[in-house]
Amino acid sequence: MEAVFRIESARIIAGVTRIVRDVGIAEELAQDALVAALEQWPESGVPDKPGAWLMATAKHRAIDLVRRKETYARKLAEVGRALTETSPPEYSEDPAEDIDDDLLRLIFTACHPVLSTEARAALTLRLLGGLTTQEIARAFLAPEPTVAQRIVRAKRALAKADVPFEVPYGADRAARLASVLEVIYLIFNEGYSATAGDDLVRPALCEDALRLARVLAGLMPKEPEVHGLAALLEFQASRIPARTGPDGEPVLLADQNRAKWNRLLIRRGVEALHRAGHGPYSLQAAIAACHTQAVRYEDTDWATIATLYGRLMALTPSPVIELNRAVAISMSQGPAPALEIVDSLTDAPALKDYHLLPSVRGDLLERLGRAAEARAEFERAATQTHNARERDLLLERAARCAPD
Repeated sequence: MEAVFRIESARIIAGVTRIVRDVGIAEELAQDALVAALEQWPESGVPDKPGAWLMATAKHRAIDLVRRKETYARKLAEVGRALTETSPPEYSEDPAEDIDDDLLRLIFTACHPVLSTEARAALTLRLLGGLTTQEIARAFLAPEPTVAQRIVRAKRALAKADVPFEVPYGADRAARLASVLEVIYLIFNEGYSATAGDDLVRPALCEDALRLARVLAGLMPKEPEVHGLAALLEFQASRIPARTGPDGEPVLLADQNRAKWNRLLIRRGVEALHRAGHGPYSLQAAIAACHTQAVRYEDTDWATIATLYGRLMALTPSPVIELNRAVAISMSQGPAPALEIVDSLTDAPALKDYHLLPSVRGDLLERLGRAAEARAEFERAATQTHNARERDLLLERAARCAPD
Protein backbone atom coordinates (compact mmCIF):
# COMPACT_ATOMS: atom_id res chain seq x y z
CA MET A 1 0.00 0.00 0.00
CA GLU A 2 2.87 2.33 0.87
CA ALA A 3 4.54 1.55 -2.45
CA VAL A 4 1.35 2.24 -4.41
CA PHE A 5 0.86 5.59 -2.73
CA ARG A 6 4.49 6.55 -3.24
CA ILE A 7 4.15 5.86 -6.96
CA GLU A 8 0.72 7.43 -7.43
CA SER A 9 0.79 10.38 -5.02
CA ALA A 10 2.07 12.97 -7.52
CA ARG A 11 -0.59 12.04 -10.09
CA ILE A 12 -3.33 12.10 -7.45
CA ILE A 13 -2.24 15.50 -6.13
CA ALA A 14 -2.09 16.87 -9.68
CA GLY A 15 -5.54 15.53 -10.55
CA VAL A 16 -7.09 16.89 -7.35
CA THR A 17 -5.39 20.26 -7.71
CA ARG A 18 -7.27 20.73 -10.97
CA ILE A 19 -10.49 20.65 -8.91
CA VAL A 20 -9.60 22.49 -5.68
CA ARG A 21 -6.97 24.86 -7.14
CA ASP A 22 -4.88 24.55 -3.98
CA VAL A 23 -1.87 22.24 -3.83
CA GLY A 24 -1.84 22.14 -0.03
CA ILE A 25 -5.46 21.00 0.17
CA ALA A 26 -4.88 18.58 -2.72
CA GLU A 27 -2.03 16.93 -0.81
CA GLU A 28 -4.27 16.56 2.26
CA LEU A 29 -7.05 14.99 0.18
CA ALA A 30 -4.58 12.56 -1.37
CA GLN A 31 -3.56 11.50 2.12
CA ASP A 32 -7.25 11.18 3.06
CA ALA A 33 -7.64 8.75 0.16
CA LEU A 34 -4.74 6.72 1.54
CA VAL A 35 -6.44 6.61 4.97
CA ALA A 36 -9.61 5.35 3.28
CA ALA A 37 -7.58 2.63 1.57
CA LEU A 38 -6.02 1.61 4.89
CA GLU A 39 -9.52 1.24 6.32
CA GLN A 40 -11.16 -0.58 3.38
CA TRP A 41 -8.54 -2.63 1.57
CA PRO A 42 -7.76 -5.05 4.43
CA GLU A 43 -11.42 -6.20 4.26
CA SER A 44 -12.27 -5.72 0.58
CA GLY A 45 -8.86 -6.58 -0.83
CA VAL A 46 -6.54 -4.50 -2.99
CA PRO A 47 -8.40 -3.39 -6.15
CA ASP A 48 -7.17 -4.36 -9.61
CA LYS A 49 -6.13 -0.77 -10.26
CA PRO A 50 -5.17 0.67 -6.86
CA GLY A 51 -3.94 3.93 -8.37
CA ALA A 52 -7.28 4.52 -10.08
CA TRP A 53 -9.11 3.72 -6.82
CA LEU A 54 -7.04 6.27 -4.90
CA MET A 55 -7.49 8.87 -7.63
CA ALA A 56 -11.27 8.43 -7.76
CA THR A 57 -11.58 8.55 -3.97
CA ALA A 58 -9.48 11.72 -3.71
CA LYS A 59 -11.41 13.43 -6.53
CA HIS A 60 -14.79 12.59 -5.01
CA ARG A 61 -13.68 14.06 -1.70
CA ALA A 62 -12.37 17.13 -3.49
CA ILE A 63 -15.72 17.69 -5.20
CA ASP A 64 -17.55 17.26 -1.89
CA LEU A 65 -15.21 19.78 -0.29
CA VAL A 66 -15.72 22.36 -3.03
CA ARG A 67 -19.47 21.98 -2.79
CA ARG A 68 -19.63 21.98 1.01
CA LYS A 69 -17.17 24.58 2.27
CA GLU A 70 -18.49 28.11 2.48
CA THR A 71 -14.92 29.37 2.37
CA TYR A 72 -14.79 28.08 -1.23
CA ALA A 73 -17.81 30.12 -2.34
CA ARG A 74 -15.88 31.98 -5.01
CA LYS A 75 -14.29 28.82 -6.38
CA LEU A 76 -17.71 27.17 -6.32
CA ALA A 77 -19.09 29.98 -8.46
CA GLU A 78 -16.33 29.35 -11.00
CA VAL A 79 -16.29 25.58 -11.15
CA GLY A 80 -19.35 24.41 -9.21
CA ARG A 81 -21.72 24.58 -12.18
CA ALA A 82 -19.44 22.40 -14.27
CA LEU A 83 -19.02 19.94 -11.42
CA THR A 84 -22.75 19.60 -10.82
CA GLU A 85 -23.62 19.24 -14.50
CA THR A 86 -20.89 16.78 -15.43
CA SER A 87 -19.38 13.78 -13.75
CA PRO A 88 -15.81 14.10 -12.42
CA PRO A 89 -13.08 13.37 -14.95
CA GLU A 90 -12.22 9.70 -15.07
CA TYR A 91 -8.73 8.58 -14.12
CA SER A 92 -6.89 7.41 -17.21
CA GLU A 93 -4.26 4.69 -17.26
CA ASP A 94 -2.87 6.27 -20.44
CA PRO A 95 -0.30 8.95 -19.45
CA ALA A 96 -0.70 10.72 -22.78
CA GLU A 97 -4.38 11.43 -22.07
CA ASP A 98 -4.36 12.85 -18.57
CA ILE A 99 -1.39 12.25 -16.31
CA ASP A 100 1.33 14.16 -18.10
CA ASP A 101 -0.82 17.26 -18.58
CA ASP A 102 -1.74 17.45 -14.92
CA LEU A 103 1.81 16.75 -13.77
CA LEU A 104 3.08 19.47 -16.08
CA ARG A 105 0.50 21.93 -14.73
CA LEU A 106 1.46 20.96 -11.19
CA ILE A 107 5.17 21.51 -11.73
CA PHE A 108 4.65 24.93 -13.36
CA THR A 109 2.28 25.90 -10.55
CA ALA A 110 4.82 24.89 -7.93
CA CYS A 111 7.47 26.89 -9.80
CA HIS A 112 5.47 30.13 -9.80
CA PRO A 113 7.53 33.34 -9.36
CA VAL A 114 5.60 34.17 -6.18
CA LEU A 115 7.88 31.61 -4.50
CA SER A 116 11.63 31.80 -3.97
CA THR A 117 13.83 29.51 -6.06
CA GLU A 118 14.53 27.28 -3.06
CA ALA A 119 10.84 27.05 -2.18
CA ARG A 120 9.85 26.18 -5.75
CA ALA A 121 12.28 23.30 -5.93
CA ALA A 122 11.47 22.01 -2.44
CA LEU A 123 7.71 22.11 -3.00
CA THR A 124 7.88 20.37 -6.37
CA LEU A 125 10.15 17.67 -5.02
CA ARG A 126 7.62 17.14 -2.26
CA LEU A 127 4.54 17.09 -4.50
CA LEU A 128 5.86 15.43 -7.65
CA GLY A 129 8.79 13.44 -6.31
CA GLY A 130 7.05 12.23 -3.17
CA LEU A 131 10.25 12.92 -1.25
CA THR A 132 10.36 13.31 2.49
CA THR A 133 11.57 16.56 4.04
CA GLN A 134 14.80 14.82 5.04
CA GLU A 135 15.47 13.66 1.48
CA ILE A 136 14.83 17.15 0.12
CA ALA A 137 17.16 18.62 2.72
CA ARG A 138 19.89 16.24 1.59
CA ALA A 139 19.29 17.16 -2.05
CA PHE A 140 19.67 20.86 -1.20
CA LEU A 141 22.48 20.35 1.34
CA ALA A 142 20.29 22.39 3.71
CA PRO A 143 19.03 21.89 7.31
CA GLU A 144 15.84 19.82 7.52
CA PRO A 145 13.86 22.41 9.59
CA THR A 146 14.66 25.06 6.99
CA VAL A 147 13.29 22.91 4.19
CA ALA A 148 10.17 22.03 6.19
CA GLN A 149 9.44 25.73 6.70
CA ARG A 150 9.97 26.42 2.99
CA ILE A 151 7.39 23.82 2.01
CA VAL A 152 4.74 25.04 4.46
CA ARG A 153 5.25 28.69 3.50
CA ALA A 154 5.23 27.84 -0.20
CA LYS A 155 1.80 26.19 0.03
CA ARG A 156 0.43 29.17 1.92
CA ALA A 157 1.92 31.62 -0.58
CA LEU A 158 0.37 29.82 -3.57
CA ALA A 159 -3.04 29.75 -1.86
CA LYS A 160 -2.82 33.41 -0.84
CA ALA A 161 -1.82 34.50 -4.35
CA ASP A 162 -4.54 32.31 -5.90
CA VAL A 163 -2.04 30.96 -8.42
CA PRO A 164 -3.85 29.39 -11.41
CA PHE A 165 -3.35 25.70 -12.07
CA GLU A 166 -2.03 25.96 -15.62
CA VAL A 167 0.95 25.76 -17.94
CA PRO A 168 1.89 29.42 -18.58
CA TYR A 169 2.51 30.93 -22.00
CA GLY A 170 4.91 33.41 -23.56
CA ALA A 171 7.32 35.33 -21.35
CA ASP A 172 5.86 33.86 -18.16
CA ARG A 173 6.70 30.34 -19.33
CA ALA A 174 10.27 31.31 -20.22
CA ALA A 175 10.73 32.99 -16.83
CA ARG A 176 9.72 29.84 -14.98
CA LEU A 177 11.60 27.41 -17.20
CA ALA A 178 14.94 27.51 -15.35
CA SER A 179 13.28 26.60 -12.07
CA VAL A 180 11.28 23.82 -13.70
CA LEU A 181 14.44 22.34 -15.22
CA GLU A 182 16.19 22.49 -11.86
CA VAL A 183 13.37 20.64 -10.16
CA ILE A 184 13.25 17.88 -12.78
CA TYR A 185 17.02 17.54 -12.48
CA LEU A 186 16.83 17.19 -8.68
CA ILE A 187 14.01 14.64 -8.88
CA PHE A 188 16.04 12.52 -11.27
CA ASN A 189 19.14 12.76 -9.07
CA GLU A 190 17.19 11.53 -6.06
CA GLY A 191 16.06 8.53 -8.07
CA TYR A 192 19.51 7.93 -9.57
CA SER A 193 21.28 7.97 -6.21
CA ALA A 194 18.84 7.90 -3.30
CA THR A 195 19.88 9.98 -0.32
CA ALA A 196 18.35 7.55 2.17
CA GLY A 197 16.86 4.10 2.49
CA ASP A 198 17.91 0.59 1.58
CA ASP A 199 18.00 1.06 -2.20
CA LEU A 200 20.69 2.87 -4.14
CA VAL A 201 18.36 3.59 -7.07
CA ARG A 202 14.67 4.59 -7.12
CA PRO A 203 13.75 3.95 -10.78
CA ALA A 204 10.22 5.37 -10.47
CA LEU A 205 11.60 8.84 -9.71
CA CYS A 206 14.01 8.60 -12.64
CA GLU A 207 11.16 7.58 -14.93
CA ASP A 208 8.96 10.47 -13.77
CA ALA A 209 11.76 13.00 -14.25
CA LEU A 210 12.71 11.59 -17.64
CA ARG A 211 9.09 11.63 -18.81
CA LEU A 212 8.66 15.24 -17.67
CA ALA A 213 11.87 16.22 -19.46
CA ARG A 214 10.58 14.64 -22.68
CA VAL A 215 7.23 16.41 -22.31
CA LEU A 216 9.02 19.73 -21.87
CA ALA A 217 11.20 19.04 -24.90
CA GLY A 218 8.08 18.49 -26.99
CA LEU A 219 6.44 21.55 -25.51
CA MET A 220 9.46 23.81 -26.05
CA PRO A 221 11.32 22.48 -29.12
CA LYS A 222 13.24 25.74 -29.58
CA GLU A 223 14.67 25.83 -26.02
CA PRO A 224 18.24 24.41 -26.15
CA GLU A 225 18.56 23.82 -22.41
CA VAL A 226 15.37 21.74 -22.35
CA HIS A 227 17.03 19.41 -24.85
CA GLY A 228 20.25 19.60 -22.84
CA LEU A 229 18.46 18.36 -19.72
CA ALA A 230 16.62 15.68 -21.69
CA ALA A 231 19.92 14.47 -23.16
CA LEU A 232 21.57 14.38 -19.74
CA LEU A 233 18.76 12.33 -18.20
CA GLU A 234 18.64 9.93 -21.17
CA PHE A 235 22.37 9.25 -20.83
CA GLN A 236 22.21 8.84 -17.06
CA ALA A 237 19.13 6.60 -17.21
CA SER A 238 20.85 4.37 -19.75
CA ARG A 239 23.37 3.29 -17.07
CA ILE A 240 20.84 2.42 -14.35
CA PRO A 241 20.63 -1.34 -15.18
CA ALA A 242 24.37 -1.68 -14.55
CA ARG A 243 24.61 0.48 -11.41
CA THR A 244 23.55 -2.27 -9.00
CA GLY A 245 24.40 -5.94 -8.63
CA PRO A 246 22.09 -8.95 -8.16
CA ASP A 247 21.47 -8.10 -4.49
CA GLY A 248 21.12 -4.36 -5.05
CA GLU A 249 24.70 -3.55 -4.08
CA PRO A 250 26.33 -0.56 -5.84
CA VAL A 251 28.58 -1.23 -8.83
CA LEU A 252 31.16 1.47 -9.45
CA LEU A 253 31.51 2.95 -12.94
CA ALA A 254 34.84 1.20 -13.50
CA ASP A 255 33.28 -2.20 -12.76
CA GLN A 256 30.00 -1.83 -14.63
CA ASN A 257 29.05 -4.22 -17.41
CA ARG A 258 28.58 -1.76 -20.26
CA ALA A 259 26.67 -4.32 -22.27
CA LYS A 260 23.81 -3.67 -19.85
CA TRP A 261 23.67 0.02 -20.73
CA ASN A 262 20.45 0.83 -22.56
CA ARG A 263 21.47 1.64 -26.14
CA LEU A 264 18.02 3.02 -27.02
CA LEU A 265 18.30 5.65 -24.27
CA ILE A 266 21.83 6.47 -25.40
CA ARG A 267 20.58 7.06 -28.95
CA ARG A 268 17.81 9.27 -27.56
CA GLY A 269 20.44 11.18 -25.60
CA VAL A 270 22.59 11.72 -28.69
CA GLU A 271 19.59 13.01 -30.63
CA ALA A 272 18.67 15.42 -27.84
CA LEU A 273 22.29 16.57 -27.48
CA HIS A 274 22.33 17.59 -31.15
CA ARG A 275 19.52 20.05 -30.35
CA ALA A 276 21.08 21.27 -27.09
CA GLY A 277 23.06 24.46 -26.54
CA HIS A 278 25.97 25.44 -24.31
CA GLY A 279 24.23 25.87 -20.95
CA PRO A 280 24.82 23.95 -17.71
CA TYR A 281 22.63 20.96 -18.55
CA SER A 282 24.01 20.76 -22.07
CA LEU A 283 27.57 20.68 -20.70
CA GLN A 284 26.66 17.95 -18.23
CA ALA A 285 25.05 16.01 -21.07
CA ALA A 286 28.28 16.32 -23.05
CA ILE A 287 30.18 14.90 -20.05
CA ALA A 288 27.74 12.00 -19.81
CA ALA A 289 28.13 11.42 -23.56
CA CYS A 290 31.89 10.99 -23.07
CA HIS A 291 31.19 8.09 -20.73
CA THR A 292 28.68 6.43 -23.05
CA GLN A 293 31.06 6.68 -26.02
CA ALA A 294 33.80 4.76 -24.20
CA VAL A 295 33.59 1.05 -25.00
CA ARG A 296 35.72 0.28 -21.93
CA TYR A 297 36.34 2.26 -18.77
CA GLU A 298 39.97 2.58 -19.79
CA ASP A 299 38.91 4.31 -23.01
CA THR A 300 37.19 7.20 -21.21
CA ASP A 301 38.39 10.61 -22.39
CA TRP A 302 39.04 12.05 -18.94
CA ALA A 303 40.94 15.06 -20.27
CA THR A 304 37.89 16.22 -22.23
CA ILE A 305 35.67 15.56 -19.22
CA ALA A 306 37.95 17.68 -17.02
CA THR A 307 37.81 20.49 -19.60
CA LEU A 308 34.02 20.32 -19.75
CA TYR A 309 33.83 20.48 -15.95
CA GLY A 310 36.07 23.55 -16.11
CA ARG A 311 33.65 25.23 -18.52
CA LEU A 312 30.74 24.22 -16.29
CA MET A 313 32.53 25.63 -13.25
CA ALA A 314 33.05 28.94 -15.05
CA LEU A 315 29.36 29.06 -15.96
CA THR A 316 27.85 27.98 -12.62
CA PRO A 317 30.50 27.94 -9.84
CA SER A 318 29.80 25.22 -7.29
CA PRO A 319 31.96 23.18 -4.88
CA VAL A 320 30.21 20.02 -6.06
CA ILE A 321 31.18 20.72 -9.68
CA GLU A 322 34.75 21.45 -8.57
CA LEU A 323 34.80 18.12 -6.72
CA ASN A 324 33.72 16.35 -9.90
CA ARG A 325 36.40 18.20 -11.85
CA ALA A 326 38.96 16.97 -9.33
CA VAL A 327 37.90 13.37 -10.00
CA ALA A 328 38.34 13.86 -13.75
CA ILE A 329 41.75 15.46 -13.20
CA SER A 330 42.78 12.53 -11.01
CA MET A 331 42.06 10.19 -13.90
CA SER A 332 43.80 12.29 -16.53
CA GLN A 333 46.73 13.76 -14.56
CA GLY A 334 47.01 11.60 -11.45
CA PRO A 335 45.75 11.73 -7.84
CA ALA A 336 48.27 14.29 -6.50
CA PRO A 337 47.00 17.42 -8.31
CA ALA A 338 43.42 16.31 -7.70
CA LEU A 339 44.06 15.98 -3.96
CA GLU A 340 45.17 19.63 -3.84
CA ILE A 341 41.81 20.66 -5.31
CA VAL A 342 39.86 18.43 -2.92
CA ASP A 343 41.79 19.73 0.10
CA SER A 344 40.84 23.27 -0.90
CA LEU A 345 37.17 22.27 -0.65
CA THR A 346 37.26 20.82 2.87
CA ASP A 347 36.12 24.10 4.44
CA ALA A 348 33.29 24.75 1.95
CA PRO A 349 30.11 25.14 4.04
CA ALA A 350 27.95 23.43 1.40
CA LEU A 351 30.12 20.29 1.61
CA LYS A 352 30.25 20.11 5.41
CA ASP A 353 28.12 16.93 5.57
CA TYR A 354 28.49 15.87 1.93
CA HIS A 355 29.67 12.27 2.08
CA LEU A 356 31.18 12.29 -1.41
CA LEU A 357 33.88 14.75 -0.30
CA PRO A 358 35.61 12.34 2.14
CA SER A 359 34.78 9.49 -0.23
CA VAL A 360 36.68 11.11 -3.10
CA ARG A 361 39.48 12.15 -0.76
CA GLY A 362 39.75 8.58 0.52
CA ASP A 363 40.02 7.26 -3.04
CA LEU A 364 42.81 9.71 -3.87
CA LEU A 365 44.71 8.92 -0.66
CA GLU A 366 44.40 5.20 -1.34
CA ARG A 367 45.85 5.65 -4.82
CA LEU A 368 48.72 7.64 -3.32
CA GLY A 369 49.50 4.77 -0.95
CA ARG A 370 48.35 6.61 2.20
CA ALA A 371 46.16 3.72 3.34
CA ALA A 372 45.57 4.70 6.97
CA GLU A 373 44.38 8.19 5.99
CA ALA A 374 42.23 6.71 3.23
CA ARG A 375 40.59 4.33 5.66
CA ALA A 376 39.70 7.19 8.01
CA GLU A 377 38.14 9.15 5.12
CA PHE A 378 36.03 6.19 3.96
CA GLU A 379 34.82 5.62 7.50
CA ARG A 380 33.95 9.31 7.87
CA ALA A 381 32.03 9.20 4.58
CA ALA A 382 30.11 6.14 5.82
CA THR A 383 28.90 8.09 8.85
CA GLN A 384 27.63 10.93 6.66
CA THR A 385 25.57 8.99 4.12
CA HIS A 386 21.97 7.98 4.92
CA ASN A 387 21.83 5.35 2.17
CA ALA A 388 22.44 1.84 3.47
CA ARG A 389 23.92 0.59 0.20
CA GLU A 390 26.42 3.43 -0.02
CA ARG A 391 27.35 2.97 3.62
CA ASP A 392 28.11 -0.72 3.08
CA LEU A 393 30.27 0.10 0.05
CA LEU A 394 32.24 2.77 1.92
CA LEU A 395 32.84 0.51 4.91
CA GLU A 396 33.97 -2.25 2.56
CA ARG A 397 36.46 0.12 0.93
CA ALA A 398 37.67 1.20 4.38
CA ALA A 399 38.24 -2.43 5.37
CA ARG A 400 40.30 -3.02 2.23
CA CYS A 401 42.75 -0.26 3.17
CA ALA A 402 45.61 -2.10 4.86
CA PRO A 403 47.75 -0.25 7.44
CA ASP A 404 50.73 1.72 6.12
